[in-house]
Amino acid sequence: MNSAKRSLSPTVREQLLKFQHTEATEAAIYRAVAARLKPGHNREVLERLADEETKHERIWQRYTGTEVQPNQHQVRWYTFLARTLGFTFSARLMENNERSAQQGYALLLEEVPEAEKVLADEERHEAALLDLLDEEALRYAGSVVLGLNDALVELTGALAGLTFAFQDTRVIALSGLITGIAASLSMAASEYLSTSTEADEKNPGLAALYTGIAYVITVALLILPYLLGLPKFVALGIMLVTAVIIIALFTAYYSVAMGINFRKRFMLMAAVSLGVAALSFGIGYLVRILLGVDI
Repeated sequence: MNSAKRSLSPTVREQLLKFQHTEATEAAIYRAVAARLKPGHNREVLERLADEETKHERIWQRYTGTEVQPNQHQVRWYTFLARTLGFTFSARLMENNERSAQQGYALLLEEVPEAEKVLADEERHEAALLDLLDEEALRYAGSVVLGLNDALVELTGALAGLTFAFQDTRVIALSGLITGIAASLSMAASEYLSTSTEADEKNPGLAALYTGIAYVITVALLILPYLLGLPKFVALGIMLVTAVIIIALFTAYYSVAMGINFRKRFMLMAAVSLGVAALSFGIGYLVRILLGVDI
């Protein structure tokens, strides 16, 4: 390995040092997050991930001949994300960033041919270990998605229709609030009944709670512009922007944590919510004209 080290070009050696530094940092992050968990399955998986990263760091060290230290700023940052957004999200985000940062790969293979196998092994082993993580919040992610999706589609549509049907923003807010609360209770009850008939490990009560909370929070955020007494079309615009922001934020989290495509899911959710809002807006206008309602 020493001869390999001496023959490396400065560019490739710098690339390997970046890989080495990344592996050392990720090993430190996994150990820091694991130390905060109770002994059990998830802690063991994170410790195995840390061992994998340390092994990879030592492989690159044999080429560079240099010892590196973890980036403590990144260790603190990803540990914070693990505490606030979940350790699965933090781990997958970290691995996604590592893969996107691997530039100059072709040049590296010219001088270190075995790097292809090492990097392929890294990706395969780490993906397998990440799939073993079992976080309660993600087990109920489907319930959260159900609550968010239904609230976004139903409330954006209802509020858009009410905006053209009624003149008074207080009436619009009150109608939307009543609709939202009733719908949240209905969705929570439906999720409870649905989960109780499924043969999985989800608790029906918790599934219903996650669905209901996601629904209520979404309702509150969408109705807020109307409750503030803003002009109704200004409130409508802010409500639609809020809906898109909610979709973007949750889709970003969900796509990282579950390993799915962000763009495809975001475009689908946004198209459905805004499409229903536009259709309801037109229906509200027709109802107002046909019935002669002016409130």
